Formats: sequence, C-alpha cells, structure tokens
Amino acid sequence: MIRNMTIGMYYPVDSPIHRLDPRVKLIAVLVFLVSLFLFSDFMGYAVVSVVLLTVIFLSKVPLSHILKGMRAIVFLLIFTSFFNIFFTKGDILWEWQFIHITYQGLRQALFMAMRLIYLVIGSSMLTYTTTPGKLTDAIESLLGWLKIFRVPVHDFAMMMSLALRFIPLLLAEANRILDAQSARGADVDSGGIVKKLRTMVSIIVPLLVSATRRAYELGLAMEARCYGGTKKPTKLKPLRFRFSDFLMLPLMVAYVIAILYVDELVKIMP
Repeated sequence: MIRNMTIGMYYPVDSPIHRLDPRVKLIAVLVFLVSLFLFSDFMGYAVVSVVLLTVIFLSKVPLSHILKGMRAIVFLLIFTSFFNIFFTKGDILWEWQFIHITYQGLRQALFMAMRLIYLVIGSSMLTYTTTPGKLTDAIESLLGWLKIFRVPVHDFAMMMSLALRFIPLLLAEANRILDAQSARGADVDSGGIVKKLRTMVSIIVPLLVSATRRAYELGLAMEARCYGGTKKPTKLKPLRFRFSDFLMLPLMVAYVIAILYVDELVKIMP
C-alpha cells in the first residue's frame, strides 16, 4: 500500500487546471467538498461525477494515478460500509440469527462510500495540480484578513506547506525502509493482517526517527537562511488573477445551483 500511495503528491504537467490561480483552486475544492453534503440522493452524484471527470480530464492527471492513491482508504471504506450495512435498521433483505442486512443499510453504505471516495479524489486534485509553495501563498492570501486579530497567518500557512512537503518525503523514506528490510530477507509483502501489522510497527519506528531528524535539520536550515528576520516578507512571484480565474467563479455558482436543483427535483418526483 505504501509503495503505491500517491495522495498529497504533486503531478508535474502543463494543463489548464495547473495554470489556475491557487486561491481559485482552493476555493473551488472547498465548494466541491461542501456540495457533497447538499444532496441526499444518488442523482446528485451525476452532477458531481460530470464536474469531477471534466476537471480530471482538463488536469491531464492520469485516472490510473488517481485510483492508485485510493488504495490508502480501502480499509476506511470497508470499516464504514460494515457498520452501515449491519447496524442500520429498515426493511430486512437477509438475516441469519442476530445478523440482518436491510435495504436502507445497503443504500446508506453505498451512499457514504461514494461520498468518501469523492471527498478524497476532490481534495487530492488540489495537491496533484498545485505545488506546496503556491498552496502556501494561497492560504496566506485568503486568510490575510485574520492578521487584524494578530493571528499568525504566515506561520500557519508555512506549517501547512511543510506538512504537504513532508508527505512525499515520508512515503519515499517508508519505501526505502521497506526495500532495506526486503534486502535483508524480510518478507514484507505477504502474510495475513497480523503479520502486516507487525511489519508496519517495524517501519513506523525508523520512520519516526527519520522524520524527527529531518524536522531538526529543516529548522537549522531555516534559521541559517534568517527565516523570520523581517515582519513583512516580499514574494518572488506574487499571485495575480487572470481571465480564466475570474471565469471559474460563475462556474462554481452554476455548479452549486445545479446540485440544489437536482436534489429538489428528486424530492418532488413521484
């Protein structure tokens, strides 16, 4: 699973989505995530699917690359689906002793699984198409008004950027540890759940040591470069809105209206 994880990693390619202002992309992702909770029927996913597939096509990020990253949430999908299927009351479709499966449980499990998948894919598209540096600038720009209340917006944005930058580094380090253990004769790719959990423990300990060392070295490097030496740092490449960025705003409004319209249409249908 660790070897194939792609969530949080930037995919370098030139596309219309990559060229959008990171502030617009961040707002669009927030609107998309909120929109997933605005409907209660599967017809809403038709609108969401069309929009998401269009974004994936325009971003030029391979669908196989996106689906590869979904392996990280397989256990969570199984866990949530299990509780929805077996612990939701309703019209019983099948039962055996104290175990029963209801129509409402199956519907709720499928609905929640789709919502979780779309949440992960939608948020991942932001990191696939935006570098951590630009994402930091976008967060700092959008939350700039909080500086009036003496909120350290720049520090918060920097922490978010460092966390995103550490994701691919930690994944690469975990793969290096796995390769080192395999070279020493350890079987890390087979076995049951218990064996894989033991293998994960042998990975987590050196991974935490490596992460702590990297954090310490990063702190020293930032101090050596006089990070925080000025209260009003300037930007090498300041963010600027273009025509395509302004065009995204009415498109987002139209998307939300379409979601609400479809949901209301389903409610009045017999």
